[in-house]
Amino acid sequence: MKVALMVAEKPQLAQSLAKILSRGNMHSRKGFNGACSVHEYTSSFHGETVKFKMTSVCGHVMGLDFHPRYNNWDRVDPSELFGAPTEKREANANLHMPKFLSQEGRGADYLILWLDCDKEGENICFEVIDAVRPLMNKPRGREQTIFRAHFSAITDTDIWGAMKNLGEPNKNEALSVDARQELDLRIGCAFTRYQTKYFQGKYGDLDSNLISYGPCQTPTLGFCVERHDRIQSFKPEPFWVIQVQVDHSSGKSLMLDWDRVRSFDKEVAQMFMNLVKGQKEARITSVQKKEKSKQRPLALNTVELMRVASASLGMSPHHAMQIAERLYTQGYISYPRTETTHYPENFDLKGTLRQQNSGPWRDEVREMLSSGITQPRKGKDAGDHPPITPMRGASEADLGGEAWRLYEYIVRHFIATVSHDCKYLQTTVRFVINEETFTCTGKTLISPGYTAVMPWQAISAQESLPECVTGDVYALNEVKLAERQTSPPDYLSESELITLMEKHGIGTDASIPVHIENICQRNYVKVESGRRLVPTRLGIVLVHGYQKIDPDLSLPYMRSSVEEQLNLIATGRADFAAVLAHTVDIFTRKFGYFVDQIRGMDELFEVSFSPLAKTGKPMSRCGKCHRFMKYISAKPSRLHCAQCEETYSLPQNGSIKLYKEIKCPLDEFELVLWSSGTKGKSYPVCPYCYSNPPFQDMHKRQGCNECTHPNCSQSLTMLGVAQCIECDDGVLVLDPSSAPKWRLACNKCNVLINMFEDAHKVLVSDEQCEACQASILNVDFNKSKTPLENNETHHSGCLFCDPILAPLTEAHHARMRNRRGGGRGGGGSSRGRGGGRGRGRGRGRGRGRGGPKDKMSQLAAYFV
Repeated sequence: MKVALMVAEKPQLAQSLAKILSRGNMHSRKGFNGACSVHEYTSSFHGETVKFKMTSVCGHVMGLDFHPRYNNWDRVDPSELFGAPTEKREANANLHMPKFLSQEGRGADYLILWLDCDKEGENICFEVIDAVRPLMNKPRGREQTIFRAHFSAITDTDIWGAMKNLGEPNKNEALSVDARQELDLRIGCAFTRYQTKYFQGKYGDLDSNLISYGPCQTPTLGFCVERHDRIQSFKPEPFWVIQVQVDHSSGKSLMLDWDRVRSFDKEVAQMFMNLVKGQKEARITSVQKKEKSKQRPLALNTVELMRVASASLGMSPHHAMQIAERLYTQGYISYPRTETTHYPENFDLKGTLRQQNSGPWRDEVREMLSSGITQPRKGKDAGDHPPITPMRGASEADLGGEAWRLYEYIVRHFIATVSHDCKYLQTTVRFVINEETFTCTGKTLISPGYTAVMPWQAISAQESLPECVTGDVYALNEVKLAERQTSPPDYLSESELITLMEKHGIGTDASIPVHIENICQRNYVKVESGRRLVPTRLGIVLVHGYQKIDPDLSLPYMRSSVEEQLNLIATGRADFAAVLAHTVDIFTRKFGYFVDQIRGMDELFEVSFSPLAKTGKPMSRCGKCHRFMKYISAKPSRLHCAQCEETYSLPQNGSIKLYKEIKCPLDEFELVLWSSGTKGKSYPVCPYCYSNPPFQDMHKRQGCNECTHPNCSQSLTMLGVAQCIECDDGVLVLDPSSAPKWRLACNKCNVLINMFEDAHKVLVSDEQCEACQASILNVDFNKSKTPLENNETHHSGCLFCDPILAPLTEAHHARMRNRRGGGRGGGGSSRGRGGGRGRGRGRGRGRGRGGPKDKMSQLAAYFV
């Protein structure tokens, strides 16, 4: 008696297939590897009695890897991996799968392959063939001894149909998988090894064991980071909307939509508001009614199933596909990996619908069977498997939990595809209020159609409008001008990411959930509420680094092009070796350039992660997350918020320290104090405003001593005293951090004026000197060292004109650590009135109010 060995992809699938083919009359035993069972029965094949042995593998039998000598990270240069020899090894050495297949295949006359009907399944077919064929009985002549079964569902009809129409395995599809495996191995390992060794040798808080790169994984991460960057760079813009509510005669209130929608100019919006607000009535100028329909859905494919599972069922794509595969092997649904959304012409739609006669949707199903079904919409025929379809009825008790929820959706989706479209009457009522037009739109259900089984898409009764007639006049209930803001996009959801991956050809329907799962496990993104993917700082820095060095490494176009080449291999229109050599050559060159430019990515890592020496220290709080930002003193010095993944520039060539925990009133960032030293100038800085000027008359890289905020205690407006005595556009600003050795410093040049060393407090008042228009200072002196008579401590006066304060001043050029010109370095000085006169120029002014007087040109004689 001849022997036929049959191999499925998973043990449970092998049992289901054997049960169908043997009609339940089989004998089962455990294989020697402990993971796979062998189901034996006798039946006829090609006109003779044959002993059948049905067993399985557990996924791939073999895996691709480098020769062992290339697996030492320390001794092998990653660039060598692009040309290093590769070899096939057991995918799981503990299963001893090649030996198990060889043992079961010894002496077999036929090999029938029941692997999954996709490219990966074809590749596994040839892995099984390589393990079994050497030990099979030799065929007689050109007799075919290796067969391939093609099936889409675990049902009696499908399985027996596949058994009667056996074909051959597809070598080209298997080769396309070999090419993908080798490219991913060479490219991924080379970049991953280099990145991991380089960055883990420098930083101690990467929070990832592996800094990996993947030709599909990295573009997937790139989509998430691109959305993150859009959110971070978004600037909200205010706009105004006129909201009108009228009272219908039925007692129902109607909200009207402004035909102009919105205005970004408040004055324009207010003008239209004034036209409307004074009116008391709204008159109907037209009532339009139009019958419309919501189309029933296309047949269900893998991508749509993953989208729905993530967006509506709260399941990750990877987990949803695991459940779908289990439902498939149990015979509840058809094969869940398909790109097709069009049913074959011979598909038994009524028979499939009839199996759902007892579920929660039984009433809808019975009505459809009695009145007739609607032909499904024509979708896309990818030439692989039919759409995902329920294959037999089930109850929640049979499946339970998540499996039932996924199965329920698949059933409802199928019923919807053979239902009528949802039909409704759309009513649009147009109103006029003092020549401004408004509309109100409602929907009245005519026929629910497919929404009877997909109620979440149904049209509710609340969407309908009461009866309205042209010419009717309704009283205005409320009219208001609402201010709103444009809002940034949200982070990508898994559903949106799947759509982007499909659109750009990143991965296949089988690999898309794997790539999403990988970027989560590698700590590149975190799954937040609503299954939205928020990039971590590691993921952000990596993508920004690729964009800085070679954007192709993170953009989808490169991988999409490679996928097109792999599809050409699968269809026999491209040579395996030529595609492989061409792609490896491109990435070899890109890798070389990446290594040469790695410093560009390293600069981003420096501000995001602590080096092994743990330099950098928490200093001031971020105004966005209110957590401490780290001050990095290495040039260029900067502040970095780890929570927000943002870096803030600071003035260079000086020291930075926290400034009294004072917060900027605009953004709540804690101010820091920049100083060029004890003999230099200093001023507070808001880290955010320094790079993001809050006012139109400000520029980037300006501190609080140039800020024109009207009432901030640290601003130029509140601390400015007079025009600089040397430069034309500078202002002398009180340095509030200089106590008890008070001083003024020019906010443009390096002029410095030392004042009172014995004062407790110095404040800039709102009053001005009548002679020079400099701001009056309020000074509280130390009682033991006061220059005032009768031991008075308080005095107000002009720093330049007051006979008491003027002699106490001394002008300097501030000592700068790295001057950019303007004045002399060093401590030249002269005393006011009592000392020799220096040369100077410029005019003083009191915080920019009023024109300077000629007397100010003489005041410079007392300084410098």
